[in-house]
Amino acid sequence: MKICSLASGSKGNCLYLETGETRLLVDAGLSLREITARMQHAGIQPDTVHGVLVTHEHLDHIRSAGAFARRYRIPVLISYATRQAAAAYLNKTPLIEFETGYAFAFQDCMVDPFPVTHDCSDPVGFVVDSAEGRFGTATDLGVVTRLVRDKLQDCRALNLEANHDPEMLQNGPYPWHLKQRIKSRHGHLSNQESLELLFDLAHSGLEALVMAHLSEVNNHPDKVAAVTTSFMNDQNRCAPQIVIGDQYQAGPVMTI
Repeated sequence: MKICSLASGSKGNCLYLETGETRLLVDAGLSLREITARMQHAGIQPDTVHGVLVTHEHLDHIRSAGAFARRYRIPVLISYATRQAAAAYLNKTPLIEFETGYAFAFQDCMVDPFPVTHDCSDPVGFVVDSAEGRFGTATDLGVVTRLVRDKLQDCRALNLEANHDPEMLQNGPYPWHLKQRIKSRHGHLSNQESLELLFDLAHSGLEALVMAHLSEVNNHPDKVAAVTTSFMNDQNRCAPQIVIGDQYQAGPVMTI
């Protein structure tokens, strides 16, 4: 299994997953040119990708999903409601529509899209199961539900949101209504909320962890790295490779 965070943050999100015989992008929130450049810089050939999984229709997740799919003649895998909301980005794009809450087969994987809480039409996280193990991703969610905890159990690799530090958000420059939106049940997870989720997910088989979707204004990579590393040292159940998602450059390719 290989994982590479190509972009992570409020200006664009894209993650590469290779497992078994399947290669996927999870979201495509940068320009087509930038995504392909970052893939090539990371040693990943864009024309080997089999599909683009879309979590929701916000621009920082879907910007070039259609363009990438059309360029490489592959499908965008998207829920019916999200497809309707994102129609402007998917003109003449090959699609595989799924129903949230129902797993489906793709290539040699089972893809399980599960609902999360966010301010859009039909936001999902994904679990991807293959012979090489389980990958799970959950970003852009305002609260960790029991379902989210249940779905993300027993993953070899995780991509989890750590959007903001509550004190930085509270004292930062955002207007009050935006602060309230971020803290709401349909907003984003704080660092502490992400670690509380990770407490329930950490197990001896967890080998790779991406802390994702950091706010440039209300968080800092050093802060996330410090609290995550400290947490991992304290819980003593696993010692995964840890990558802090970066908005402006691809992270390392983690091979597990």
